[in-house]
Amino acid sequence: MPQLNGVAERRNRTLLDMVRSMISFTELPPSFWGYALETAAKLLNIAPSKSVSQTPYEIWHGKPTSYKYLRVWGSPAYVKRLVGDKLDSRSSLCRFIGYPKETAGYYFYDPAEQKIFYLEQRSILEKDFPLDSRRDEVLIEESNEEPQHDNTISFEPTVHTDGVPVLRRSIRESRVPERYGFMGLTSQLDNDPKTYGEAMSDIDSDKWLEAMKFEMDSMGSNQVWTLVDPPKGASPVGCKWVYKHKLGADGDVTAFKVRLVAKGYTQRPGVDFEETYSQWP
Repeated sequence: MPQLNGVAERRNRTLLDMVRSMISFTELPPSFWGYALETAAKLLNIAPSKSVSQTPYEIWHGKPTSYKYLRVWGSPAYVKRLVGDKLDSRSSLCRFIGYPKETAGYYFYDPAEQKIFYLEQRSILEKDFPLDSRRDEVLIEESNEEPQHDNTISFEPTVHTDGVPVLRRSIRESRVPERYGFMGLTSQLDNDPKTYGEAMSDIDSDKWLEAMKFEMDSMGSNQVWTLVDPPKGASPVGCKWVYKHKLGADGDVTAFKVRLVAKGYTQRPGVDFEETYSQWP
């Protein structure tokens, strides 16, 4: 769920902004958003960042990439016709829309025949972007006449028409979504003991001792373990205490929770065990 992962959510937002910009500067319809998204993801994977010294492509493939083959998405390109009459044009004006994943070359779209095809490098005219006809509707005709300035200031009373709501700027305070509330709470109250020593030096050490005794009594009554001698050559798994404050709706501590857990993370595959088992729901 990317909405619960801040890094993934930010990356998805970046990809969406890139796709929106790429489509808005071409004559291609929004139905090409899939090709734009793949191109945007490819560009992010080969783009350097401040957080790491290598690009994602270099980390995955172990070698740097070349930027010479990159082209502006949506650029016009002349592609040679394979068939046609003698008097027809020898090339078609197409649009560059992406890169194949497993081979070199480019994807092109032919508006005349409404086909998408793959070819090696062709004459891509990156600086020859025709004006999008969709923008003609918002162009304002320029005038060479000097504007007339009126230096007279007049004051007119504001009249509100009945039945028409008056628009006002909202003063509502913006808040972080509730799904991130637990993150803020954790940053404010991160004082759970990490070890037995921290629990015994805590101001509420007597309450931690009481919770530990309750945990041991519960394990004893439920016969959680049986004391036996370890087999020859076996490496017993250790255990540790886990301490946690239970908080109420107002953020106050309502209980002290303690669990005794096995340190399974200390086991090594092939040394301490040979088979793995998945948890059954």
